[in-house]
Amino acid sequence: MAETDVQAKKAAEREDELKGSEAPLIEHLTELRQRLIYSIVALALLFVACFFVADYIYDFLLGPFKAAAGSPEAVKLIYTAPQEFFFTKLSVALFAAVFLAFPVIAGQIYMFVAPGLYKNERMAFVPYLIATPICFLIGAALVYYGVMPLALGFFLGMQQTGGDGVTIEMVTRVSEYLSLIMTLLLAFGACFQLPVILTLLAQIGVIGEQNLKAWRKYAIVACIALAAFLTPPDPFSQLGLAIPLLALYEISVLAVRFVERRRLAREAELLKDLES
Repeated sequence: MAETDVQAKKAAEREDELKGSEAPLIEHLTELRQRLIYSIVALALLFVACFFVADYIYDFLLGPFKAAAGSPEAVKLIYTAPQEFFFTKLSVALFAAVFLAFPVIAGQIYMFVAPGLYKNERMAFVPYLIATPICFLIGAALVYYGVMPLALGFFLGMQQTGGDGVTIEMVTRVSEYLSLIMTLLLAFGACFQLPVILTLLAQIGVIGEQNLKAWRKYAIVACIALAAFLTPPDPFSQLGLAIPLLALYEISVLAVRFVERRRLAREAELLKDLES
């Protein structure tokens, strides 16, 4: 009986809270169009700005290659078609523009969705909005400062120079290097969203601590398989993604335990208030 009263009170509070946010469908579509325009304009302006400094951005992305080679002079890249480096610069500019425009795009998404959320849901959503780019940056930093230099050092170590043997030297195309580092940056950044996603699901009651513990053995296999699929075929890159993923899963278990206990405590407190 008490649980029925709690559910009824919650439903009444939510209904009252959303009455002021109801709007016709045409207004929602108009606002969606406005948010999309703001996001596209921000992305376009940043794309144009990044194109003019694409050389500097590409030079920054070459940092792991320079660290693996030992000096900038040892880094050699080529392009085999007249237009290849131009399109590579376009890709660099777009990649940087999406990266820099993410706060604007995420903010526009939140401003569109927020009126349809309950007050407690809006308050709970903000930390995840902040944690998402932070986790992405941590994953990207792991690639830039850890995984890429190790992987490139492994590949450079396979060269054969001098002596009586045939000289085999790694000369990388600019587009292929950009594709490799962008793939790894995006893959690690996306995989590092695991705690955010699992904690958010726990916040709304979809999963719990016991679920994650029961899924641990499957998670280990999934992390190893995902690392093998997303990274180059060398042990350094694969371990560089698999080990952090497993660590993130264990961190997620602790975060879900904390969120679950807080949610159950709030529900128990509300039930106690109704009974009194």
